Amino acid sequence: MTQRVKIGTDYFATVIDSVGDGIIVVGRDDLITLFNPAAEEITGISGNQALEAVFGKVFSTEKTLLEMVAKTVRTGLTTSDHQNIVVHSTGKTKPVSATCAPMMLDSGETVGAIVTLKDITYIRELEAAVRQADRLSTMGTLAAGLAHEIKNPLGGIKGAAQLLERELCEESELREYTRVMIRETERIDHIIRELLELASPRGMLIAPVAIHRLLSDILLLEKQTKAGRDIRFITGFDPSIPDILGDEEMLKRLFLNLIRNSLEAMGKNGVLSVSSRVLSDYRLAQNEKFARMMAIEISDNGTGIAAADIENIWTPFFTTKSGGSGLGLTICHKIVSEHHGMIKAESEPGRGTKFTVLLPLLQ
Repeated sequence: MTQRVKIGTDYFATVIDSVGDGIIVVGRDDLITLFNPAAEEITGISGNQALEAVFGKVFSTEKTLLEMVAKTVRTGLTTSDHQNIVVHSTGKTKPVSATCAPMMLDSGETVGAIVTLKDITYIRELEAAVRQADRLSTMGTLAAGLAHEIKNPLGGIKGAAQLLERELCEESELREYTRVMIRETERIDHIIRELLELASPRGMLIAPVAIHRLLSDILLLEKQTKAGRDIRFITGFDPSIPDILGDEEMLKRLFLNLIRNSLEAMGKNGVLSVSSRVLSDYRLAQNEKFARMMAIEISDNGTGIAAADIENIWTPFFTTKSGGSGLGLTICHKIVSEHHGMIKAESEPGRGTKFTVLLPLLQ
């Protein structure tokens, strides 16, 4: 009988340790009696540190969580919160969905609480990506209307400047002014073309894309164009990732833009890293099926982006580069959205930037 009990205890301990959600058991005396590995991962607190510690002290900054546990222990009711709990793990904030259920004896007496924590970081990021895509769609429609209105008079200005240039003799100082007018109208025309592409992109040509070959070709090209600079290229591709479904030309433009941005941020020397991996903890619902996601990470050790700017980099016409149109990253965001993925940026001024592109693996 003792052996059967031991086997049963070990079995349930293995099950709890294998669960992807964090599970914390709190006794009526507010002491933590169970803290599974997922709880360690979500909270950044080790099991050895948490076990037999006072729950109120370990999570002293998480007021909502403390109130949930206290209410469940006091009333025996299950409480949940999917909006307001943020766990401060290793210096970072992490949104968490929490449920607190009573732990009861056969007699019905409540002797503690079982807290379940679920990391919803990716859900929040996906919601933010959807909101950003909606904003870009609205702005793109407005921009398209403005672009059409500007394009015709702009053509007239350029034509008039060209005619004026022909009337001036080669030695005239005024020819320099006409050249400036023509050059600037061409620059505006380029911006208008990008705006029209943002608002009304061409139809996607969906086909299998060997994503690692595409990235390798871009890196090979950029290595040749960066001769004379001390740039080190590092790749780390997961060989198990299959071809993905997408528009190869659009994906090529996406990654070429991101890689060139990183190279420009590093100046004459630096390290550019491009890697791929499968996200085992995140799946995207698509066509009533769940598709696993792959992540392409492009990171550099360049100048970085200021914290005040990081949320605005996807906004049309926002740029920190002299001479930039401020539409490159906006178009990148559009391409990723059309591939049912998401893109995010992390940066620290003086230490570099990392762009992460998430794309569905349809199998």
